[in-house]
Amino acid sequence: MPSVLVRNVSPSTLAALKARARRHQRTLEAELRSILEQAASFRPVDARALAARIRGRLAGRRFSDSTALIAADRRR
Repeated sequence: MPSVLVRNVSPSTLAALKARARRHQRTLEAELRSILEQAASFRPVDARALAARIRGRLAGRRFSDSTALIAADRRR
């Protein structure tokens, strides 16, 4: 099976990947393989279908205006 070498990964990124691998009870290599397989199998049509299902579930609901909350967060 072919191999891939990734250079210049920041220490913080590597630490986050190692932590993610631990959470999933995998080796770092297995976690990276899983991430790459998921990314390679991504299809925009699947994302659009998921978005449509979410919109369908939220249809008809009323939500408050979050403008004031966003503005307050930006002032911090």
